[in-house]
Amino acid sequence: MLGADDPRVARAVFTLREAAGYLGLPASTLHSWARPPRGGAQLITCLPSHGREATVPFIGFAEAYVLSAFRRARVPMQRIRPAVEVLSRAIGIEHALASKRLYTDGAEVLYDYAASEHDEELSGLTVVRTGQRQFAEIVRDYLKLITYGDDGWAAALRLPTYTRAEVIVDPRRGFGMPLLVHGGARVEDLVDRFIAGEALIDIAEDFGVPEEEVEDVVRVATRAAA
Repeated sequence: MLGADDPRVARAVFTLREAAGYLGLPASTLHSWARPPRGGAQLITCLPSHGREATVPFIGFAEAYVLSAFRRARVPMQRIRPAVEVLSRAIGIEHALASKRLYTDGAEVLYDYAASEHDEELSGLTVVRTGQRQFAEIVRDYLKLITYGDDGWAAALRLPTYTRAEVIVDPRRGFGMPLLVHGGARVEDLVDRFIAGEALIDIAEDFGVPEEEVEDVVRVATRAAA
């Protein structure tokens, strides 16, 4: 089990709005997963809010990352919640979406559940290839970008929202904020410099990051802000 004092679950890194921006999701969507209406199950780990302080720990971000893959597989929002509940029961652990067991066992669980319930919408998450139940390609591509630790829990992940920049989230580096692999700069530092009016080429030179990657980072940040 993932201990309650593990920094990946105990230390908040993102606000809900920040997490939504990095994942390319509407903030309202992430809010509904973290703080559902009365009677609904919480889908991502989120700590109690205190003003505008961060509330989403790394594990919660990883859970939202997986859910964003389910969403991009065109599974309706109302079907995502039952899918998570089934996974949690079958895998038998809390934070199942952030566990390596999701990668190894999740497709079989969801395929069997969708078949038993005749749920055509949920069946879009899985396929059968060479006799094996597998996640659909887009979900599989997301899961491949997660690095799991020796304990079987998500330890780092690469963000797919960037096309040129390689951006990772690693709770052991940069206080858990997104970093560029090339140069090691924090995404928020590059964006702050751009907002302050500095040219892309100057930012690239100062941080040792290729200019096209700085441009990519700014593009994603601008889109998220809009």
